[in-house]
Amino acid sequence: MNIYKKKIRWKFFLFTCAALIGVGSLWYTNNLVKKLAAEEQKKVALWAKATSLIPKTDMQGESLGFLFSVIQNNETVPVILVEADTTISLYRNLDTTRVKNPEYLQRKLKAMMKENPPIEIPLTSRKKQYLYYSRSTILTILTYYPWIQLGVILIFIAVAYFAFSSYRKAEQNQVWVGLSKETAHQLGTPISSLMAWMEMLKMKIQDESFVAELEKDILRLNKITERFSKIGSQPVLEPVNLIKTMENSLNYLRTRSPHKIVFNLKTEEKEVLVPLNVSLFEWVIENVWKNAMDAIEGEGEINLSITRNSQFVFIDISDTGKGIPKSKYKTIFKPGFTTKNRGWGLGLSLTKRIIEEYHKGKIFVADSDIGKGTTIRIILRTS
Repeated sequence: MNIYKKKIRWKFFLFTCAALIGVGSLWYTNNLVKKLAAEEQKKVALWAKATSLIPKTDMQGESLGFLFSVIQNNETVPVILVEADTTISLYRNLDTTRVKNPEYLQRKLKAMMKENPPIEIPLTSRKKQYLYYSRSTILTILTYYPWIQLGVILIFIAVAYFAFSSYRKAEQNQVWVGLSKETAHQLGTPISSLMAWMEMLKMKIQDESFVAELEKDILRLNKITERFSKIGSQPVLEPVNLIKTMENSLNYLRTRSPHKIVFNLKTEEKEVLVPLNVSLFEWVIENVWKNAMDAIEGEGEINLSITRNSQFVFIDISDTGKGIPKSKYKTIFKPGFTTKNRGWGLGLSLTKRIIEEYHKGKIFVADSDIGKGTTIRIILRTS
C-alpha cells in the first residue's frame, strides 16, 4: 500500500466520524423534538378542555379558578381561538408588537391551519369554537438546532483539516528543501572527483566517443546537483528558445532509452522564446518522459508537439502506453501517488511544482484512453 492510499483512508475515516456524529445528533434531537411536540399537543388539548368547561354554569369557585389557571399557564405555545365563521375571538403567545394588525393575525391563522388540525371546543349543543396552534418558539429553534450543530461541526472539521494540511505542507516543504540541499551538497564532492578522473582519462584513452559519453553523464550529474540546490529558492527565469531546449533534451533521452521506443518532435516553429530555468525545465521533461516510458512498457512512441498563440505556448507529450483512468487525472500529480512497487510518487508532484510555482504555468492530463495512451499538456506564457 502506498502513501497516497493511506492518506485517502485517513481522510475517509475522519469524514465517516464527522458523518456519524452529525447523524447521531440529528437522530437524538429529532426524537427529543417529537417528544416535546407531543407534550405541547397535550398542553393545547388541556387548554381547549379548560376553555370548553368555563361557560358551564355548574363550575364555580376553586374549580373555575383552576380552569383559568390552566389557560393562563400556557405561556409558550402560540394559539388562536376562532368561532365557527373563522372570526378570531382569542389568541395567546403571539408577537405583541404585531397582534394589532389584522393581516398579521390572518397570516398566523393560515399558517396554523396548515401546520396542525384544529381542536374542536363544544360550548353548547349548537355553538362550537376551534382552537388552532403551532409549535412554540423553543421547539422551533430546537428543530433547527441539529442542522446548525451539524454545520458548526463541518465548519470546524474543514478549518481543522485545512490548518493541518497547511502545516503539513509547510513541514513537507521544509523537509524536501533540506533533503534537496543536503543531496546537492553530498553529490558535490564525488562529482568534482569524477571530473578530475575524466581529465586523466582524456590523456590516456584513445577512444574519444567513450570519453565523450562519459563526460556527458558527469555533466548530467553536475546538472542534477544544480537542480537539487535550486529547490526551495526562487529560480532565475531567462528568455530561452524552447524549441532548442526540447531538441537538446530529446537527443539526450534517445541515447538512454530502449531502441524500441521512438521519439518524435512535431512543431512548425523554429524559435519560441519562453522565460525558463533550463535546468529545472529539463527535469520536468525527464520526469514526464520516464512516466511515459513506464506506461509504454517496452515498445511504442513518445510524441512531443509544440504549438503557440499570441500569449501562450502549448507542449503536448503523448505516449502509446496503457492510459490513465479519468478518476486519476488529478491524483497522479499528488505526492505519494505511484503505481510502482518501489516508487515514491514524487516525480510528477515535483514536476507540477516546478511548472506552476516556479514558471507560473499549468500542467495536466489533456487526454487519455485506456490501452491507447496519454497526453500530458504543459502551458507556459511566452516572452
